[in-house]
Amino acid sequence: MRKYLFILLIFILCNCSNDQFNNSNPYIPNYSFSIDINTDLPSYNNLKFVSNGMYIPNAGARGIIVFNTTGTAYVAYDAACPNQALSACSTMVVNGINAKCNCDNALYNLFTGQSPGKEYPMKPYRVETIGAIIRVYN
Repeated sequence: MRKYLFILLIFILCNCSNDQFNNSNPYIPNYSFSIDINTDLPSYNNLKFVSNGMYIPNAGARGIIVFNTTGTAYVAYDAACPNQALSACSTMVVNGINAKCNCDNALYNLFTGQSPGKEYPMKPYRVETIGAIIRVYN
């Protein structure tokens, strides 16, 4: 019996990893990138405040949207509409605490990345904060 408990314990410990990050979406390709955002710069100063989001081009498929959730915690999503094929209208825009897809006018909550009735949520990216620097990467 001890042998089985030991094996079960090893199995559980080996399968627990913080790197089980899933951001697959059939409409949005996976691009490797890393971008540092300095919130001490005037152009990114709004990200220091809760419930403020910002579109940042040149990362991900259609740019990224970075959003301050608590004052010290951030989330980042691809700005491509998650339920649309990439097209001229598939770049979302920040609209308060939501991101709006111009293809179908769907609103996605920036706290959760979800939109009611939609199959795929916004594609998330990893975020770390180091002082005034927000690092977003895939």
